[in-house]
Amino acid sequence: FRAFDGAFAGVPHLVCYAMKANSNLAVLNLFARMGSGFDIVSGGELARVLAAGGDSRKVVFSGVGKTEADMQAGLDAGILCFNVESAAELQTLNAVAGRSGKVAPVSFRVNPDVDPKTHPYISTGLKESKFGVAFADAQGLYRRAAALPNIAVRGIDCHIGSQITDLSVYVEAAAKMFALVDRIEADGIGLEHVDLGGGLGIRYRDEETIDPYEFALAIKRAAGTRPQRLLFEPGRFLVGSAGVLLTRVVNLKSGDGRDFAIVDAAMNDLLRPALYDAWHPVDAVRPREGPARTWQVVGPVCESGDFLAHDRTLTLADGDLLAIGAAGAYGFVMSSNYNSRPRAPEVIVDGAAMHLVRPRETVADLFARESLLP
Repeated sequence: FRAFDGAFAGVPHLVCYAMKANSNLAVLNLFARMGSGFDIVSGGELARVLAAGGDSRKVVFSGVGKTEADMQAGLDAGILCFNVESAAELQTLNAVAGRSGKVAPVSFRVNPDVDPKTHPYISTGLKESKFGVAFADAQGLYRRAAALPNIAVRGIDCHIGSQITDLSVYVEAAAKMFALVDRIEADGIGLEHVDLGGGLGIRYRDEETIDPYEFALAIKRAAGTRPQRLLFEPGRFLVGSAGVLLTRVVNLKSGDGRDFAIVDAAMNDLLRPALYDAWHPVDAVRPREGPARTWQVVGPVCESGDFLAHDRTLTLADGDLLAIGAAGAYGFVMSSNYNSRPRAPEVIVDGAAMHLVRPRETVADLFARESLLP
């Protein structure tokens, strides 16, 4: 966070951590202590920010499906801005704010139709995406918003995708967005901030990642002398490399042409490999001597897609502890209780100190809120 934030020193800006990546209260509290803002996509995430000590005045509310209850919660909390993603949402927000006697601060999330060159499931800036408003429609929507009684136009927003490793796509998106800013302001609609989203990638395997200082230099060049404050929404980039999933080998199984290391973690704990065919590093916590073999690291869930890693060369024995790296983002937040499996605990390590920030779920926890029929 400090590296990213420091790269924009001397330029008015705000880093809003995209908490969807990792929403543990202790993690959020650490960011709040450092002065971070927050990018949220639900009323539940807003409640987490407030419970963690975050400043609601530094919250931007994204998401294509905000409910009226979500909007009311954001208005009551006094958030910085709603990132509006459709004309229908704009009308609903105006009505909700009107009933409350409030004025809703807004920006539009504009879809710049830039290919982020990442996995299609996390590409969000192409014209066929469900996210944002069409680039060609943006000016008209800003004129409409400026005329509404309970809407205050504050800025403009875009977010083109996640796990992006090519700086040129940010340069392309920024150029389009700043040109649009100029056209909107030529209509007499002032903008206080330009939110360029997040999406900077991390190294899972051998990716070439974007240096935050090079990123900042490119964005500052694109912004030129424009006065708007810059907002950013990094998530994975801030937490992804900091997390490790620990799992133990339950048993080793030789198949017809494949050898399986069956571990006690599964797709319900770390979904990314099954969902995106994502690659995570896997290392033995205590490496052992002996001949290595090629293993399929799989879990006990009743799905053929339940794997954590394919074709890893390791020397293993029953009971070995494995560390699955780069699991700090989109790990626990995407976990589930599928197959009635309790979710893992979360521990923060700070030097020699360890802090249990979420205890391991018990089997009793799984059905504590359920009831039998009369």
